[in-house]
Amino acid sequence: MAASESLGRNFGWLWAAYAVSAYGTGLGFGAFPLIAVLALHASPAQVSALSAVGPAVGALIALPLAPWVEFRRKRPVMIAMDLLRCAVMTSVPIAYALGVLGFAQLLVVSAAVAAAKIAFNAASGAYLKALVHKDDLLVANARFESTNWSSIAIGPPLGGAAIGLLGPVVTVLADGLSYLLSALAILAIRDREPAPERTGTGRIGLGEVLDGWRHIFGHSGLRALYLNNLTVSGLIMATEPLLAVIMVRQLGFAPWQYGLAFAAPCVGGLIGSRLARIVVARWGEHRVFRIVGTLRVVWLIGLVFLRPGVIGLLTVIAVELAIIVSMSLYTPVLATYRLTHTPKHLVARTLSAWSIGGQAAIATCTALAGLLADATTPRTALAAAGLLILASPLLLPRRPAPEPQNADPADAPQQDSAPASIRPRTPADPAGPLPDSDGHRPSLRL
Repeated sequence: MAASESLGRNFGWLWAAYAVSAYGTGLGFGAFPLIAVLALHASPAQVSALSAVGPAVGALIALPLAPWVEFRRKRPVMIAMDLLRCAVMTSVPIAYALGVLGFAQLLVVSAAVAAAKIAFNAASGAYLKALVHKDDLLVANARFESTNWSSIAIGPPLGGAAIGLLGPVVTVLADGLSYLLSALAILAIRDREPAPERTGTGRIGLGEVLDGWRHIFGHSGLRALYLNNLTVSGLIMATEPLLAVIMVRQLGFAPWQYGLAFAAPCVGGLIGSRLARIVVARWGEHRVFRIVGTLRVVWLIGLVFLRPGVIGLLTVIAVELAIIVSMSLYTPVLATYRLTHTPKHLVARTLSAWSIGGQAAIATCTALAGLLADATTPRTALAAAGLLILASPLLLPRRPAPEPQNADPADAPQQDSAPASIRPRTPADPAGPLPDSDGHRPSLRL
């Protein structure tokens, strides 16, 4: 892991934690919709509800967690959220083996995982900003992004094959255990994390809960990017359950083909994430936001032309490849911008607000798409999402934002065992910290 040494040993462990959980997510990609379709024989509206209600409830649960995370040491929070996700995810294969798995349990697990993901992302983003120097933030985020896409390239085909051979819940078990391994990697980080300072009464009030949104909407660049991200993530993620129904039920694709359709294009994620630093150095953040932010949304409408057989499979792969190259270049730039323009004492609340808003947008768009699919057809709902997303570039920033004026001496990075000449500098989309679920299906987790 020579690459991780340049950012310090502690970053290497954080990266390892992200990698193992990302590969677990890749292996379990699309597992819940497939379980709903294959094992519980759910309708299109139920499949969409599974992708909508769980994240929506999870966002509500996570709402008061933001200030709670802000004023606590971040490593214990990350470990606790990983262990919680491990416990609830492994409950699914246990219930399936006992013959008691129901749709309600999938909803509860989905909500718990969504809430834990938001809290984990908030903690990891704040921890990453303290761990790595600001000049290295883009490099660190690009590495997370590259890992994310490589995990999706490998995981879904293996997961689809495992589902075909061993049943629909085996990948959920692997996904749950990956959280346990992530917790162990975070536990291996050795640094003296100071306790965050807290002023006031110690109670969590409504003002503290809303501080993240106040910061976002008070900053012109973050406000525009946030509104754009809500639209893009909501509409892209709304297509996932629709595609599961169209591909698996209507067109007869096997689970491994469904996984392959989203895995093969992920090679483009390796390309985009490695280009991020070069493109920003040459063209600047603002042009990346305007140009790449537009390119990432123009392809979705192509999924309407999905057909059975090899042609249909190649159509999905081509559309996803075009989206993923753009997304993987855009996401680390956005993540770095978000951290750079957020003072340290607001990072956890800002990232929580970002994730909660994203989850709410995904839930709303997914629920509406499911209702439209039931009233018309899944393909009609897919077309509506593809057309609406074409208007999202209108929300992108029209001019470069001013340089951040929130320099804080406390933002100085912690030092670990890396050479003194190297200044070592979380997730959820999935996903500003580790790449989170802010833009595309493969980022479902973080």
